[in-house]
Amino acid sequence: MTIEWIAPDWRAPANVRALSTWRTGGVSAGAYASLNLGDHVGDSPAAVAQNRRLLREAARLPADPPWLRQVHGSRVADLDSGELPREADAAVARRPGRICAILSADCLPVLFAEERGGAVGAAHAGWRGLAAGVLEAAVRALAVPPSRLLAWIGPGIGAEHYEVGAQVRDAFLAADPAAAAAFRPNGRGRYLADLAWAARRRLAALGVERIHRTADCTYADANRYFSYRREGCCGRQATLIWLA
Repeated sequence: MTIEWIAPDWRAPANVRALSTWRTGGVSAGAYASLNLGDHVGDSPAAVAQNRRLLREAARLPADPPWLRQVHGSRVADLDSGELPREADAAVARRPGRICAILSADCLPVLFAEERGGAVGAAHAGWRGLAAGVLEAAVRALAVPPSRLLAWIGPGIGAEHYEVGAQVRDAFLAADPAAAAAFRPNGRGRYLADLAWAARRRLAALGVERIHRTADCTYADANRYFSYRREGCCGRQATLIWLA
């Protein structure tokens, strides 16, 4: 079995490289089968290390990605600084070979590329991160006019499968009453939340005009993706972007 991934369907500059992995092609077993790239979920450290080596070889990565300790917040790591914060949920880079990497298993990976190939970024955007402003923080850290950015919303849990409580809806409506459109009552006093819609709205409000997304749902496609909502104990796929 070989490692497979999808690439953003966007017109990014030629020096921008990006991919989002599937769960297949690795060496992990059981709940983590098989290309688990997360080292914080209970999988064998040796298996995770081997999976990361396999990904680097298959994708011909220029270096090992600096894997962030994600906490569903809004802190951004500037990979050009040479220092990684202890915790971060987004990364930006302007120098070639510095890989922005996000792990996910239902949360949205969101990628950014400057239209001239001068900067890239990636954000880990679950509901907490979105509500905390991780996309806004990433765009600020890129330090270019939002109109010059391309954005791609990667594989995440779809609206038909993401049930949340009223507190999640309230967290979004507190900042933007129109965000109510992302939440559909399901008849049980709870809501089905469209994270991708919420992310797109926040990006548009920032002035990002070119927003692309994949329709892949991590919950619905068990053959290709890990899903925390579906499985509980599971691995993580990775979404990467860098400048060549």
